[in-house]
Amino acid sequence: MISSLRITQIYVLDQQEALDFYVGTLGLEVSDDQDLGFMRWLTVAVPGNPDRKILLERPGPPSMDERTAEQVRDLLTKGAAGGHLFFVCDDARAEYDRLVARGVDITDEPTVRPYGTDFGLRDPFGNHIRITQLADVPATA
Repeated sequence: MISSLRITQIYVLDQQEALDFYVGTLGLEVSDDQDLGFMRWLTVAVPGNPDRKILLERPGPPSMDERTAEQVRDLLTKGAAGGHLFFVCDDARAEYDRLVARGVDITDEPTVRPYGTDFGLRDPFGNHIRITQLADVPATA
């Protein structure tokens, strides 16, 4: 039986730029940064939650050949092949204001929804991100 999810993956075109964004702008922490020879294994995590990591992977070997990698890079830059990340915060409006001040590409302003207040943004590579302040919603039967 599966008991948890440890690592999820998104494609990035430049791992140093990804570090600057995910660590320097969003405030995540580096979990792993290892040169494996055939690839750089680079993961980040939400502070205080090191057991759930995001692998920031460049399209290419060993997971795909160069022709496929070029197609993925092209789709990624168009916002058509990016991943989706969903984060939770305590104050969506304050987080939105902080990220706007840092020049982040905001796609949706904070909106109150039945599950909470959330907004959308994109990383420098086209990956979609949602940040949500969860509402106190009673459990359904």
